[in-house]
Amino acid sequence: MDDFWRNRRYVPSSPLPVEGGIKALSKRGDIGETWWSRRFIAILESFDYGSRLQRGRHYARRGQVMDLNVRKGVVEARVQGTRPRPYRVRLAVEVLSEEDWVRAEKAMASKALFMAKLLAGEMPREIEEAFAACKLSLFPTLGRQLSSACSCPDWASPCKHAAAAVYILAEAFDADPFLVFRWRGRTKEELLENLGALRDAEPAAPQAKAPVDEEPRPRPATDLDRFWEAGAELAAVQVRPWMETVPDELIRRLGPVGVSVRGQDLGELLADAYRAMSAAAKRLALGETPESDGPAE
Repeated sequence: MDDFWRNRRYVPSSPLPVEGGIKALSKRGDIGETWWSRRFIAILESFDYGSRLQRGRHYARRGQVMDLNVRKGVVEARVQGTRPRPYRVRLAVEVLSEEDWVRAEKAMASKALFMAKLLAGEMPREIEEAFAACKLSLFPTLGRQLSSACSCPDWASPCKHAAAAVYILAEAFDADPFLVFRWRGRTKEELLENLGALRDAEPAAPQAKAPVDEEPRPRPATDLDRFWEAGAELAAVQVRPWMETVPDELIRRLGPVGVSVRGQDLGELLADAYRAMSAAAKRLALGETPESDGPAE
């Protein structure tokens, strides 16, 4: 019995510290800043993994995840545990088939807002509805769609090391939403190229055409020799070139000037002059001669 306890190796309860590990940005509470990363975590937590996720959050906040690599269908990470050699974690997800992606991309391309938000580094909130309309899901919604493996001796799946990688993956989704598509089988380049091609292939909306007469109307001939002559219609036009106001109105508003010229107020003399000039202007406009004038007003 003494040899048993003497030969048994002591395993520390706390993981070995890591220099340069990937620490979760969240220090307490939920992990994930954007709606899509929180949606991913909420789905995983709905699978009833128990306290393993809680221990995984603790590992993620300590920086025990050493690296993380996202590829089509799989995420690989190294997580430092209680043993000197880091554990190798693998998160596998069901990849959408090419036919599924074609249907999903057509649904996304039908809305210009989708591509605009993706180019701005944001996942459109309506994207889950677009996938659901194709009877698909962007995130794994069933436990069988997601599997985990770890080189640690823990039989549980996911273990706390895999759970730590899951939380660091969620924060990676915050920084780059295209990682979600890559994990499900479409790279950023492939997705944007396909969406752009589908948008360009959409037929342009028909433009309303101006109504066209069945028979062209004949244009009236123009006689250049008589172009500048007045027609008979001009006689019906009434011309009133005289003023409607009283010619000496301004002088009357000023009132007596207080200066006499030959015994007559200067204002009255100017008023007479304004009336005479107005009458002369009328005669000139109407083509009348001085002899046609009646008695002066």
